[in-house]
Amino acid sequence: MSKAHDALVTGQFGPRANAYVESAVHAAGEDLAALEALIGQAAPGRALDLGTGGGHVAYLLARHGGDVAAVDLSADMLAAVAQSAKAKGLTNIATHRASVDKLPFADSSFDFIVSRYSAHHWRGFEGGLREARRVAKPGAPVILMDVFTPGEALLDTHLQSVELLRDTSHVRNYTLAEWSAALVRAGLAAKSVRTWRLHLDYQSWIARMRTPPVFAEAIRALQKAAPDEVRRHFAIKDDGSFTIDTMMIETLAQ
Repeated sequence: MSKAHDALVTGQFGPRANAYVESAVHAAGEDLAALEALIGQAAPGRALDLGTGGGHVAYLLARHGGDVAAVDLSADMLAAVAQSAKAKGLTNIATHRASVDKLPFADSSFDFIVSRYSAHHWRGFEGGLREARRVAKPGAPVILMDVFTPGEALLDTHLQSVELLRDTSHVRNYTLAEWSAALVRAGLAAKSVRTWRLHLDYQSWIARMRTPPVFAEAIRALQKAAPDEVRRHFAIKDDGSFTIDTMMIETLAQ
């Protein structure tokens, strides 16, 4: 049976909406604290959360600014975000179901744009970046946050493999060099880059996505067979927990 990528993403995340709203990994962290500082300083009048997922960026934007558009492919995810926003007393978040490379907004609509832990699911990675640039006002901050892959092929192959086994809607984690080149082509000028190391508890990581047992077992088999260089970089533990590289690139729309 054929299935388009957008439908695969929706099918993967729709039934898991509440898990992402409640996810401790997504609801906190050094990267989110750094983002909140930027949002608080900017106090945007109209902001966009591109690939909102559990809505954690949208909630920050709503607390520190004006109107917020939360975009996602999954109607179930958007419904969970709307419900959570209501419970938090945040009345300035509007949800929009759309693909990141076909946004339903006019040119120069937003004065602050964020995407966090979403770009590795985009089939049209550079199309999404171009759309972010199109709907951003000239000079507006466009903040891109995601897992990134080390440049070494040995490490890259392992990371992409476990990501795809855990979540079949995964497309690719990109290197910082790939991000830099794509941003230039999209008309986004990089201002700063910050990186972190993020520890992932294996059991909660698998449970959040409801990874089928056969794929979960394959991940553990790959981890156990991994060479020392891979085990060291990802700090793979005996229980399968490991550490990944994350980044925040602060850009300005040109």
